[in-house]
Amino acid sequence: MDLGFKDKVAVVTGGASGIGEVTCRLFAQEGAKVALFDINDVQGEKVAREIRETGGECEAIKVNLTLEEDVKKAINIVEEKVGTPSILVNSAGLYRKGDILSFTKDDLEKLVEVNIHGVLFCSKYVAEKMKNKNYGVIVNVASEAGIVGIANQVVYNLTKSAVISITKSCAIDLAPYGIRVNCVCPGTTFTPLVAESLKKEIDPEKAKKALEESRPLKRLGKPEEIASAILFLASDAAGYATGAVLSVDGGYTAW
Repeated sequence: MDLGFKDKVAVVTGGASGIGEVTCRLFAQEGAKVALFDINDVQGEKVAREIRETGGECEAIKVNLTLEEDVKKAINIVEEKVGTPSILVNSAGLYRKGDILSFTKDDLEKLVEVNIHGVLFCSKYVAEKMKNKNYGVIVNVASEAGIVGIANQVVYNLTKSAVISITKSCAIDLAPYGIRVNCVCPGTTFTPLVAESLKKEIDPEKAKKALEESRPLKRLGKPEEIASAILFLASDAAGYATGAVLSVDGGYTAW
């Protein structure tokens, strides 16, 4: 099925690894012009180069999403070098463990800056460009942790709940400008971030097995499965969907 991304400009945050990286690659395969945002400029450029070498279009831009002026500057660079964005995927995210008794002020500040401020800043400045065309799509990446309570990650949970709330609010605010805003809530997906987290467990294999057993499908998600859901919501095939929250979690939130 043609998803209609040919020559559309797609901005993807956190595009240097994990779900964001796979999303960049899929957009490029579908003919989109991709602007890859990431704080890791070396890995970002590596991904962009690989996309270009396989015939796609991708520009890697180093961005600190916690700095409003940095985001604003990056969006202007996209418009100058790639074109006016039609699509924004807010995929960048930070994870830290910690329950209500153990979380630190640093945990709170860092996760809020990346997971909430980053989404707000990118959405604001990309939407400003989109409204001039009376067209655009924003897809936010939240988490199953934004829907149900999960132990020992209280700050992460609250930031992902906030992303869902931002999605619904922006869907209402931006509808008059022809801009749709939706959200994907992945379950635990086997990304480099999750792999690194599992390494810190006393028994990584046991911890991985527990995560798999915690959901009806008895496995972790694949980045490609989450990215495919993102592309669907970003496509005109989902043209009547805005304010939607799509769970892609192996049935975790269906228990």
